[in-house]
Amino acid sequence: MLDKVILSSENQAIISVAKEIGLEVPFVRPTNLAEDKSPTLPVVKHALEFYSNQGVHYDAVCLLQVTNPFRASGSIDLAIKTFVEKGTDSLVSVLEVPHEFNPHWTFKANDMGQLDIATGEDQIISRRQDLPKAYHRDGAIYITKASVILEQNSLYGSSIAYIESKASRHVNIDTMNDWFKAEKLASKLFNQ
Repeated sequence: MLDKVILSSENQAIISVAKEIGLEVPFVRPTNLAEDKSPTLPVVKHALEFYSNQGVHYDAVCLLQVTNPFRASGSIDLAIKTFVEKGTDSLVSVLEVPHEFNPHWTFKANDMGQLDIATGEDQIISRRQDLPKAYHRDGAIYITKASVILEQNSLYGSSIAYIESKASRHVNIDTMNDWFKAEKLASKLFNQ
């Protein structure tokens, strides 16, 4: 269960809307952590250090990025339950990689201008049915032990659990085209 839900932002318009709907905004994010190319880890560390300076400490952080707004009902609870049960440093939500992009079927160029299997294997797996499942982060849910973030400077640590998200709800908003896709998906999901 989440003990506290906060918004980290520097944008006053976003902060105002968040406060109107009852979301806690305990600080204004520093502008150097709010640029387009600002990495996520320092933003999370900033929030943890803000609370630590007030004598408040947390076991873990659940990061919900606004660029992935359509999580399935119950997915956050499932992620927390799985994270606790697995006892890992972190958990990420994932989507299955389509077989044609499976790492066992991808290649990297070597120094001789030839292709090597990206996984380092000598022989390619020839049948799709024999490929092991592979996953990629979908960006919807991250859970990490606070100690891993603060002491190892990592959102992942050395052991990562996962939950599989629903591909039908996935959108990652980075461009205006992504925004239009999200609007269509929102219309489909919420106007049924």
